Amino acid sequence: MSEVQVKKLAATESVCPVCLKLLPAAVVSRGDEVFLEKTCEDHGSWQTPIWRGGPSYQEWQRPKTPAHPELPSTRVMEGCPYDCGLCPEHRQNPCSVLLEVTQKCSLGCPVCFADSKATAAAETDPSLAVIEDWYERVMAAAGPCNIQLSGGEPTMRDDLGEIIALGRKHGFTFIQLNTNGLRLAQEAGYAHQLAKAGLTTVFLQFDGLDERIHQQLRGRPLALQKLTAIERCGAAGLVVVLVPTLVPGVNTEDIGAIIRFALEKVPLVRGVHFQPISYFGRFAESSSPGERFTLPQVMQAIEALTEGMIQASDFIPPGTEHARCSFHCSFMILPNGRLRRISSSSGSCCNSEDGRRGLLKTIDSMARQWSAVPGGQAQRRPVVGEDRTMDLDAFLEMASNHSLSISCMAFQDAWNLDLERLRECCISIMSPAGNLIPFCAYNLTGQHGKSLYRNRQESCS
Repeated sequence: MSEVQVKKLAATESVCPVCLKLLPAAVVSRGDEVFLEKTCEDHGSWQTPIWRGGPSYQEWQRPKTPAHPELPSTRVMEGCPYDCGLCPEHRQNPCSVLLEVTQKCSLGCPVCFADSKATAAAETDPSLAVIEDWYERVMAAAGPCNIQLSGGEPTMRDDLGEIIALGRKHGFTFIQLNTNGLRLAQEAGYAHQLAKAGLTTVFLQFDGLDERIHQQLRGRPLALQKLTAIERCGAAGLVVVLVPTLVPGVNTEDIGAIIRFALEKVPLVRGVHFQPISYFGRFAESSSPGERFTLPQVMQAIEALTEGMIQASDFIPPGTEHARCSFHCSFMILPNGRLRRISSSSGSCCNSEDGRRGLLKTIDSMARQWSAVPGGQAQRRPVVGEDRTMDLDAFLEMASNHSLSISCMAFQDAWNLDLERLRECCISIMSPAGNLIPFCAYNLTGQHGKSLYRNRQESCS
């Protein structure tokens, strides 16, 4: 039996999963697996898998020019990850900003990022005046980036339409709703109300088609509500992105079924955005992280579970956030049912000389891919043959009504946090104090519930 080859690939920094103290860390390969290794003098050592299989860790990269914050709101004092705001040393302007408009939620999911509660008091919701101030701060710091209304469950606010309209008033053209979909399913006309207010896209929690999955991950059967929510969004002219949280042993074998379902629903469904489970937010105190499902494992599972209809080699690294944070590809559905890759790996996003200009291209590209079809209800129109020449307008309409994006984002937690990745995060959360905090830093939760940012008792002045 041959010995497993061990090789140090990089030196970085991380935090202790118990006390969140800054630690030196190493990226180490052991055969075809890559681990983040670190030791805290007070709490022990950790070896967390961050990459399994191909494409290789070293090959998965994409050159880009950093786009530092143009208007940082905090100074560098303690260093990353303690000075987020964003600080001047952050290497990426936000392309998306989450506004948590409530901490109330209609579910109690064990895999929740935010540990939101159905019993959260109404007075804890930020007022419209505070949310308007957030919009102004985002525009000043990041420009007209993509806005995600999140929580908690945003639809628990009866003034959600006003919040959407307020964002439009302040110049944000892409406003996305992160939701479990229950109110969309329960109230006829609610999707129309949100669309009229200016909502662009519904980012729908969607873990699979089997009630067993919903029962295990969300605590109750939800399949019918999810399907109803999708149909009501379509009737309102809203498009949907399905967002499965992938948990090994629960729904990773359902990846192919989710993609096939999405393909049947195009153009009502415009994308599938997988999120392998990360260990922060709501989990039992003193618990240890469970099994990891890394980016290459998701790519390989997509190839296997679609029987090669989609290849792992179709996917490319991101041009905005750190390469090892995500992958993506867009596919056009041809008349014969085959898929044609339409993503490009060169000449776009932030690998240009002007990082800010590249970031704006990324924002625009995502908005166009995940936006509602003009003129009302989304529908797939007849398409010309595979080899027929068409003009640009016809091609764009075909791409709009016959395409699906598939992507995956691997969020970081206290066990696998790599500060090299965190410094290039392009997804920020607006803190109650009005600062932009990188998503993984804001949600970072230690083994006993300690957090750096989420539980700070501060508010916007």
